[in-house]
Amino acid sequence: MISQRQTTHRLAAYAVFCVVILLVPLFVSDAYLLNKFARYIVFGILSLALSLSWGYAGILNLGQAVSFGLGSYCMAMALKLRTIPIQTGAGGLPDFMVWNNVHTLPWFWEPFHSYAFTLFAGLAVPAVIAFLIGWFIFRARVSGVYVAIITLAMLVVINLVIIDQQRYTGGFNGITDLTTFKLFGVEFGAYSVATYYLAAVILTLLLFLGLALMNSKTGLILQAIRDDETRVRYFGYDVANYQNFIFCVSAAVAGLAGMLYTLVMEFASPTFLAVPISLSIVIWCAVGGRASLLGAALGAIVVTGVQGSLSDSKTFLDTWMLIMGALFIVVVLFLPNGLISIGDVIRGRRQRRRRAAPARMPEHAEIAAPGRSAAR
Repeated sequence: MISQRQTTHRLAAYAVFCVVILLVPLFVSDAYLLNKFARYIVFGILSLALSLSWGYAGILNLGQAVSFGLGSYCMAMALKLRTIPIQTGAGGLPDFMVWNNVHTLPWFWEPFHSYAFTLFAGLAVPAVIAFLIGWFIFRARVSGVYVAIITLAMLVVINLVIIDQQRYTGGFNGITDLTTFKLFGVEFGAYSVATYYLAAVILTLLLFLGLALMNSKTGLILQAIRDDETRVRYFGYDVANYQNFIFCVSAAVAGLAGMLYTLVMEFASPTFLAVPISLSIVIWCAVGGRASLLGAALGAIVVTGVQGSLSDSKTFLDTWMLIMGALFIVVVLFLPNGLISIGDVIRGRRQRRRRAAPARMPEHAEIAAPGRSAAR
């Protein structure tokens, strides 16, 4: 059980982290840097999504990029339709459809004229696909590495479908040349402060909502399933329903991250649904600490931040991938619970040293002790 003191420390750490990311625009005026930091925060949201299913329920989803990519495409489709009046698309068609001899807008593109539907679809489409996959996986009591293999296979299949359907998805090129997202009179440009704050506020809300969920009865049952699925089933809980629930929540959060990523990058690409980014999410989560929402988000920000700095540096231009690999190995070996556990490791070592140290008494006290014993 977590003590009241540990809970207070955890809330304080969450609050400090959120305050820091919200204050960044006050000290960073460069639009390029602000865009880069916004990208890191979106990756933090994506890593947090995996932490919900992997860290708290023991479900390793190697296809997390599916939800991320689908959310990205949903937002890109809406922004592309609003770009058409100033482009060469004939009859209200995106330019790549015109090049591929498509004469009418496909039925599944039509609803994306509405921002309300777009925001709903960016969450619902990944969640529905996760529900369908999860229903078969968890009802069949598939677990462990087999879940990882199935979700990875799902990722590869959907990626190939997106690339193959060039007439409707843009193929390898993805969906580009997008207009600026506008909501309630606010423009969320890729390099604007508004977009950064949008990502930072969403990450803040998700951190505290996720923390509340994991401290609820549902969250405790999910953690019990992670630790011993058979025992939880023995107590009468429907394990499959709980697993599918968190699987869908994780997918919806990843879809939200995908929509934000389109705003930050100004395009959607099949590379967002590729294996490398899906494996990167696992690395971010593991480095930061998969059993902590804050740790997962922090891991993504730290790893992508270091990666960006090394890859931009002329000194480490050819070796930055080796350095990142070494960093991952060091963290896994010496901090198996991630960077977020550094404080716990330090406190644990101090406590062990105190217990191991012999209780030394002053010399005069040792001499006086037999006298007092004799007097008694």
